[in-house]
Amino acid sequence: MKCTYACGSREHLLARRTFLGHVAAGMGAAAGFGSFARRAVAAQLQQAQKRIIVIYLAGGVSQLESWDPKPGTDTGGPFRAIPTSVPGVNISELLPHTAGQMHRLALVRGINTNENDHGKGSYIMHTGRREDPAITYPHLGSLAAKYLAPEDGALPGYIHITPGGSGLGQQDAAFLGPKYGSVVLGNGQPPQNSVRPEQLSDTDDKLRNELRRRLNDRFVRRRRTAETEAYSYSYEQAAQLMQRRDVFDVTKEPPAELERYGAHDFGRHCLLARRLLEQGVTFVKVSHSNYDTHNENFNFHLEQLGEFDRTFATLIDDLHQRGMLDSTLVVVMSEFGRTPQINHLYGRDHWGTAWSVAMAGCGLHVGSVVGKTNDNGTAVVDREVNGGHLFHTYLRALGLDPAMELSVGGRPIPMADPEAAAIEELLA
Repeated sequence: MKCTYACGSREHLLARRTFLGHVAAGMGAAAGFGSFARRAVAAQLQQAQKRIIVIYLAGGVSQLESWDPKPGTDTGGPFRAIPTSVPGVNISELLPHTAGQMHRLALVRGINTNENDHGKGSYIMHTGRREDPAITYPHLGSLAAKYLAPEDGALPGYIHITPGGSGLGQQDAAFLGPKYGSVVLGNGQPPQNSVRPEQLSDTDDKLRNELRRRLNDRFVRRRRTAETEAYSYSYEQAAQLMQRRDVFDVTKEPPAELERYGAHDFGRHCLLARRLLEQGVTFVKVSHSNYDTHNENFNFHLEQLGEFDRTFATLIDDLHQRGMLDSTLVVVMSEFGRTPQINHLYGRDHWGTAWSVAMAGCGLHVGSVVGKTNDNGTAVVDREVNGGHLFHTYLRALGLDPAMELSVGGRPIPMADPEAAAIEELLA
C-alpha cells in the first residue's frame, strides 16, 4: 500500500523483488578475495556466538517523538517526556514500555549524518560510509554473515524481515559476494519455493541432487572459480533450509507468546526474529514502516510507536530472560530523523543534522546517553558522531576489528571508515 503521507521518493515507490524462485541459484558469487582473514578470526568469534538484530524504522522516525523529546519548546510537539528506569533519562510518552527497559538500553543523541536523502541516508546507516562512485561497501549484515556466521550453517547468515515482497538483497554484500547478501522474508513468511513439490518423491529428490553434485564436481575440476563455489554452496544451503523450514513458522509459538508480542505484523516479525536468533541466525533485520511523516506526524507516530513500543520492550526483556542479551547487539535505527520545525501540514520533514539511535546488548554500557542536542533539537551541542562512528562501535561490540583490511582486487579496504572511530563511552 502506498503511504500517502510519505515523500514519494524512489525508495518508497519501488516494489520488492520476488524471492526464492531462485532459492538455490540466487546466493550468487563468493567473495572476490581469499578466506584467510575469516579463518583467522572465525573460531574465536563463533565460539562467542555473537548475534545482531537491527530494528529499522523505515522512513525516518522522529527523535522528538521517541528518544530525545523537547516538550514545552517551539519544536517539541504535543507529547510529554516521561521518566525511565534510569534516573534522569527521559524519553517520549509514546514509549512507556520501552521506558521500563531503559536500564538495558543506551542512547546516542548526537548523530549528524548531514544527509536528508532516503537512499543515501540508508546507505550510511547500513555501511558506515557515504556513497562512493568508485566502490560499493558491504552492509553490516553481510559482514556479520561472513565473519560471524558458521560456514556450514543450515540457515542464512543475514535475514531481513519486512512488510511487502520477498527477494534476495544480493547487493547488500557488495564485494563480499552475493553469498553474504540478505535473504528477504516478505511479510515474515517462510522463503518461497522452499517446499518440495508434492509430485516429487523423497527418493527422486535425493537422486536428482546426487546427479547435480556429480555434474558440479566435474565442472569445478575443470573451471573452478569463486562463482562456481558460491553456486554449489547455495544449492546445499537451500537443501538444508528446506529441512529447517519450521523455524520460520511463528504459529508454532504458544498463543500467549503471540499475544505478548502484539497482534500485528511487527509483533509477529519480532517474534520470528527472536526465533531465528535462537536457532543460530547471526544477523536479523526487522523493518517497520513507514515513518516518513511529512504530514500528520503526531497521529502517525502515535500509531506507529504504539505498535513498536510494547513489542520492542518485550523483545528486549525476552533476550535478557533467555540469557541472550549479553551476546546480542540490538540497534534501533532509521536513515535519518525528522525536522524540529513542524511544517504547515503538521508534519516533520527529513533531518540528518541532529537525531538519535538506541542500542542494547553485547556488553555495552547500558543506561547511558551519549551526545546532546540544544534546547529545541536543531543542532548537536555535545559529542557529535556520524554513521562511521556508529559502524565502528557495532563492529567493536561484536568483537570485529574495524581496521582489519579486506582485499578487493588487490586493493586493501578497511572494514570501517578509517576517518571515524568507535564511541568509546558505549564500549565495555
